[in-house]
Amino acid sequence: EVQLVESGGGMVQPGGSLRLSCAASNFTFSTSAMTWVRQAPGQGLEWLSSIHPFTSDTAYADSVKGRFTVSTDNDKNTVHLEMNHLRPEDTAVYSCNVDQFWSQGTQVTVSS
Repeated sequence: EVQLVESGGGMVQPGGSLRLSCAASNFTFSTSAMTWVRQAPGQGLEWLSSIHPFTSDTAYADSVKGRFTVSTDNDKNTVHLEMNHLRPEDTAVYSCNVDQFWSQGTQVTVSS
C-alpha cells in the first residue's frame, strides 16, 4: 500500500519559516510530478508547487513564488517544501500528492 506521510507542520509567527516533508513508502519516484497543495478554512484547494523528481523542474503558484522552495531527496523518496517569510494568509492544511495518492495533511498556522 502506497503511503505519503507528512511532517513539519505547526505554528509560527509572521515572517517565520517552516519546512514540510512528505515521505513516500511502497512507492518509487518515477516520471510523475510531486505536488504540494493547501486548503485554507472555507476555501478550495490551492495548488502551490510541483517538482519533477528526476529533472528537478519546478513550478510555483504566484502566491508563494519567491518564498517557498520545493525539493526532493530521491534516495529517501521524500519531497520537501521550505516555506519562508510566512504570512497569516498562508494558514491552511498542507498536503502532498503524486498520481492518485495523497498525504494526510498537516496544519500550518501563521499567527502572532
